[in-house]
Amino acid sequence: MTMRILSFRRGRKTQNTMQAVLKISGVNDRESAAKYIGKKVEVSFSKNSIRGSITRVHGDNGRVVARFRRGLPGQALLKEVKEL
Repeated sequence: MTMRILSFRRGRKTQNTMQAVLKISGVNDRESAAKYIGKKVEVSFSKNSIRGSITRVHGDNGRVVARFRRGLPGQALLKEVKEL
């Protein structure tokens, strides 16, 4: 099971860099995505990592929203996320 960051959670004119929309491989519906709520995740960079947790389902296609402790940089987009 791999997870990737698709985008930041955003509105029409704003984006929240502390929340990201994740795509989980093999998950294609809302019910199976709901099983991941509460799981801890981590994005690793060369020197440090940012931890967060999955908070809610995003839409009906198996996407989830993860809330991170710090804001993510733009380089984090399409980066792989690992489950703790």
